[in-house]
Amino acid sequence: MEMIWFGIVSVMAALWVVLDGFDMGAGALHLLVAREERERRSVLAAIGPFWDGNEVWLLALGGALFLAFPAVLATAFSGLYMAVFLITWCLVVRGLSLEVRSHVSGREWRAFFDVLFSLSSLLLPVLFGAALGNVLRGFPIDASGQFSLGLFGDFDPRSASGVLDWYTVLVGVMALVALAHHGALWLAYKAAEPVRARAARFAKPLWLGTGLLWLGCGLATQALRPDLMQSAWSRPLSLALGVVALASFGAAFVLAKRGRHGLAFVASVAFLLGLLAATASAAWPTMLRSSLSTDWSLTALNSATPAEGLATGLIWWSLAFPIALAWLFLLLRRHRGTIQPAADGEGY
Repeated sequence: MEMIWFGIVSVMAALWVVLDGFDMGAGALHLLVAREERERRSVLAAIGPFWDGNEVWLLALGGALFLAFPAVLATAFSGLYMAVFLITWCLVVRGLSLEVRSHVSGREWRAFFDVLFSLSSLLLPVLFGAALGNVLRGFPIDASGQFSLGLFGDFDPRSASGVLDWYTVLVGVMALVALAHHGALWLAYKAAEPVRARAARFAKPLWLGTGLLWLGCGLATQALRPDLMQSAWSRPLSLALGVVALASFGAAFVLAKRGRHGLAFVASVAFLLGLLAATASAAWPTMLRSSLSTDWSLTALNSATPAEGLATGLIWWSLAFPIALAWLFLLLRRHRGTIQPAADGEGY
């Protein structure tokens, strides 16, 4: 049962990344691909029907962790208090910027919230990517199952003295570039001209940057966590998922080059899903690794809710998850094709 819920949590996390990820990527590119008011409304129209629903997957991930692995959630939130505080404010500012930018028609008002929207959309992938880097690197969890990290330390990942070091920043930058590429493909598929053409042009260098950073993160992880990389190479599921990620990454470039941006976006989804799933498979059963002693790590086996609770939760999740997927399918179908920007004063 613990393995099933480990898989469920991994699936929820991956779905949030690929769905809210294109929102964040489009927001990070907002001021680069849109140069005047109608073009900026075109970017917002492309993500407007989806972004608030996509954020719900993050809440669903938190709920799944709370139900299945409450000790992991409690330890991570208490130890990463400052990082969680920054992420929360970025989420609030991003939503606020989208909702109120058109309440006043003044140029300065809209420009202010456009900058806030882009800045928060840029910071969120870096912060979440740094969080993933911390999970891969490990935390100074002691025998009591607790730890505390400041935002900055000596920038050495081997000491694990802060949330941000050169390794976690590297993973954060890769997350930003990968999601910017993801968002560029979405805009090239859904946005109106000329935003569509500009986003397509940005997708090419972002694809190259993602590949180089992916390679850099792999080499850095090999240096810091050779055990994790050995696990990835030795487990057939991790290896197969890695091949899926690599093939999908190449397909995204080929399809985008041919102007098939909708299929290129699907390939980008497969790349992100494959990469995250391969990482989760290699990490099993560890969820929060202790850099002080592996005996103090929090795993899916030693931090799970009792079996009765997991079984009951699985029943409710099995009912709710298909409904959420059906709603997503209907939303995508309702807004298929190019989304035209609303008239000034209407919508975003």
